Amino acid sequence: MAEKNGGIVKQGHEGGMKLANSLLHEFELPLGLIPLARVIEVGYVKDTGYMWIAQQKKVEHNFKMISKLVSFDTEIHGYIEKRRIKKLKGVKAKELMLWAPISEITVDHPPTEKIHFKSHAGFTKTFPVEAFADGGQ
Repeated sequence: MAEKNGGIVKQGHEGGMKLANSLLHEFELPLGLIPLARVIEVGYVKDTGYMWIAQQKKVEHNFKMISKLVSFDTEIHGYIEKRRIKKLKGVKAKELMLWAPISEITVDHPPTEKIHFKSHAGFTKTFPVEAFADGGQ
């Protein structure tokens, strides 16, 4: 895949988690934003901001503080930049009976401390950043 050319790649769960967490930290996104299980590979292309995550199986995670069920596919990818992930694929949030694909995540500058999730249909949901600080446990 051409988007991955020149990327930093970490194989395996431990290395992949380390890279994923360092990217979230570097770009000022909550560390619990993307709970992962059994990571195969995480990659990042510094020139374009393209990042990808491959994990062995789909993960459904309930962010308890906001009572929101989110599904993380086996392949997640998008473009990461300061306080934002855009063109996101592989993440869906349960809304009533439907799974809505999330296309963009943006974190406000302090002091608002809000995080916004935008769906492909253009709907936006806003939550407190602390709901994602440690995976929303």
